Amino acid sequence: MKFFGLHWIDVSIIVAYIITVLVIGKIFSHGVKGEKDFFLGGRSLGRWLQFFLNFGNMTDPGQATTTASSVYRQGAGGAWLALITLFLTPYYWFMNVWFRRVRLTTMADLFTDRFGSRFLSTLYAVTMLMIAVVGVIAGGNVMALKTLQPLMVKDPLIYTVAERSMVKDYHEFIELRTQRQSGTLATATEDRYSTLRDYYQRGELQPYVSYLKPVIFYLVSTGLVAVFIMLGGLKASAVVDAVQAILVVLISVILIPFGLWRLGGAAALHEKVPDVMFNLFGGDIASEYTWYSICALLLVQLLGIAGSQANMTIAGSAKDEKAARLGAVTGGFGKRFVTIAWAYCGLIAYALFGPGIPDPDQAWGLLTRELLPVGLIGIMITGILGGKIALLGAQSVVLSGLLVKNLYEPVLPGRSDRHYMVVARLAVPALLGAGVLVGLYLNSVIAILKFMIVLLLVWGVPITVLFLWRRVTQTAVVVQVAATLLLIAVIPWIVPNIPSLARSETLTQTTRERTLTVAAVATAADVAAGRAAKAGDSFMKTRRIEPVSLFFEEGVVRVDPRDPASPKTGKGLFRTEVYLLKILGVDVADFNSAQLLTTRYLVDALIPISLIFGVSLLTRRTEPDRVARFYARLKTPVAATPELDVETVEASYARPTRFDDLKLFPKSDWEFTKWNRTDAGGFAVCCALVVVVLLVFKGAMAIGG
Repeated sequence: MKFFGLHWIDVSIIVAYIITVLVIGKIFSHGVKGEKDFFLGGRSLGRWLQFFLNFGNMTDPGQATTTASSVYRQGAGGAWLALITLFLTPYYWFMNVWFRRVRLTTMADLFTDRFGSRFLSTLYAVTMLMIAVVGVIAGGNVMALKTLQPLMVKDPLIYTVAERSMVKDYHEFIELRTQRQSGTLATATEDRYSTLRDYYQRGELQPYVSYLKPVIFYLVSTGLVAVFIMLGGLKASAVVDAVQAILVVLISVILIPFGLWRLGGAAALHEKVPDVMFNLFGGDIASEYTWYSICALLLVQLLGIAGSQANMTIAGSAKDEKAARLGAVTGGFGKRFVTIAWAYCGLIAYALFGPGIPDPDQAWGLLTRELLPVGLIGIMITGILGGKIALLGAQSVVLSGLLVKNLYEPVLPGRSDRHYMVVARLAVPALLGAGVLVGLYLNSVIAILKFMIVLLLVWGVPITVLFLWRRVTQTAVVVQVAATLLLIAVIPWIVPNIPSLARSETLTQTTRERTLTVAAVATAADVAAGRAAKAGDSFMKTRRIEPVSLFFEEGVVRVDPRDPASPKTGKGLFRTEVYLLKILGVDVADFNSAQLLTTRYLVDALIPISLIFGVSLLTRRTEPDRVARFYARLKTPVAATPELDVETVEASYARPTRFDDLKLFPKSDWEFTKWNRTDAGGFAVCCALVVVVLLVFKGAMAIGG
């Protein structure tokens, strides 16, 4: 018996998990007595819960979708979109200490404390709420949907006429694309290919029809998250993260043995997948991930990672500094290994399905449908759905804290703790509902992930700098935030929604078409086409690299695909950074995909850094006493009890220079601190862990080769 394409056993597993989640929420609802319990888990989470909270925050199964999709498109190098934070592991060892020692509830409070600026606090809360609704809540919905849709498909016997025609057109497009990559099509066939390609890029061609519709899925699953979090708060989310960690590890590896068995082993995987796709740092001209684009991505991550409110929430919930440090490092370290598994699944998808998946974002779901038996499909769906619950659960707590503490409470101060708790709980479904609405307008999970990475720069740059440099000023933060938002958020969203700009001949330009000559192993199709004498022979194959849009993230299509004379229009976010280079006279049309990506990341990183330092040096210093109190508290370890901690901080306030002997650069504005044994030892271990993961990644790609 099946329900919407799923076996009743799989449905039963999903229902059992949902009931378990709600029971956990109900159990922990009795322990939520006030704001600190709801937002920070009572600042009592030990090493294990910190591990699971960090692992869950960093490792949602939606990233399995994006990583497998990116690797399917780009080869092993595509994993860097999720794996790049590996190089930040030593940074986590120090960063979480900052967020614990400031002793604040939200990141917005940081600006009130550091500058005495309610304006900056409000601006942070408003912008981060908007960013999180778009990138985290809406993006999480889209990632889960893309994964689950291939698992709930209609029987072709009950297709409508329109659905049958769509599936037929999809298969025709794949055949024409394959022919075109190796040769030239006739004029009429080329026109037909062009029409089908536009439909394909719009997402209107699929090899199947899914029962799962976006609106219904978003409403039901998001409603479940809302009920769960309204009951139990952050501690309940941490417990679910513990359950979710087991599921994530399970679903990350379960596809690999089934996939290799279907292919005939790791050696068969290497036979069916081009050698270039096993390279960790790109390979040919079509790859986005070369050594220089990865370096640019690392720079963006390093500067932006501190901007997330989740840092303050997770570090602030830790029982002590050791728990905060170890939780971040070990939780993040666990995420790196499952990322390698996700990458391997992307290669398996290429080996099984070839380059013709209509929507690579669905690669994970297609693998699940093709490889897993009844029961395990239910576990996979539970893992994906549970990951959404864990991610959105923790994030909704974080966001409700921002909304209540930094937007609602300043307007209506002096109310009871109970009053603010009610508002916080009501904020959860409101925020999740906003994410549902935005999710209906998003399509590409890769584009969402890229967008989120650069968006963190808006606040990541000033937050990182203010922890390290006394000279940073309020005016500099305001100027930098406004300019960065304009560059990477406002203009990229506005341009595609103004028809005259989206259809401009200047903005719809593409890169120049290129051809590559690569070594290949002949298939039966190559033999039939006369390119090789027999299957298995080595020969040189010509590959056409189709032009890509210079300025629009998701490409350029015709407004009416059926009309060859129809004007072209850009899809997805506008790349302001690339357009700036064009204005400066750079021939961007000759850029490859990696150069386009590198341009975006370098400009996005260098502009805010230049502004924060330049404007700070040109504007008046922040009140010295306020600055001195901030750094005195920042250097004061958190005491074992709240009462003792108050006394310790007051002692630091009375003598703000008590820690000056720890400064690496005495009598300067720089606040780099000399390392103690814990700092140096932890840093060394973190660096060693980075090397271990790189070796494991390289080794995994070499198995069977």
